[in-house]
Amino acid sequence: MGVIGVLALQGDFAEHIKLLESIGVETTEVRLVDDLRKIQALIIPGGESTTIVQLMDTFKLTEEISGLVKDGMPTWGTCAGMIILAKEITEDRPKPLGLMDIRVRRNAYGSQVDSFETDVSVPVLGEDPFHAVFIRAPGIEEIGSEVKPLSHLNEHGVIAAQQDNVLVTAFHPELTKDQRFHSYFLSMVYGS
Repeated sequence: MGVIGVLALQGDFAEHIKLLESIGVETTEVRLVDDLRKIQALIIPGGESTTIVQLMDTFKLTEEISGLVKDGMPTWGTCAGMIILAKEITEDRPKPLGLMDIRVRRNAYGSQVDSFETDVSVPVLGEDPFHAVFIRAPGIEEIGSEVKPLSHLNEHGVIAAQQDNVLVTAFHPELTKDQRFHSYFLSMVYGS
């Protein structure tokens, strides 16, 4: 099994690492270009998307990550990570990487005080609902024809989606004890 990298510039990267390690997966924090050479897949965590993008640029990670994802490296963006991977966002910053054919609105569900938790149906994870934690969550406003919706939230539309090797969630699976989303991502990585 290869190493799963978690972008560790800002945000809740430690929670992803802890959950992955709890299911026996080798992980590493990604901060520098050299770190990318050690990994088979990448998670871009939640946090502050503008800050993460600025730090990616500062550490010369932007082009490297874009190239790896375009070459097929499995990549998962949660919350801010979804904003970063999007083709387009409704706001003028940050500049997304354009790696998934979705249009995203930052803070689509409101500010920090509007954060919430709810159970959602995610058929690829089985019949049991998944407890989703939304914190200043982005929303997907449009999806391209190649994007497969994985979960919806009432009238708000798609909250999890996949396009080839790229997975996104508007919420934070790493803030629960439920390992199913991480296991699903691992199935993308290892083909099981």
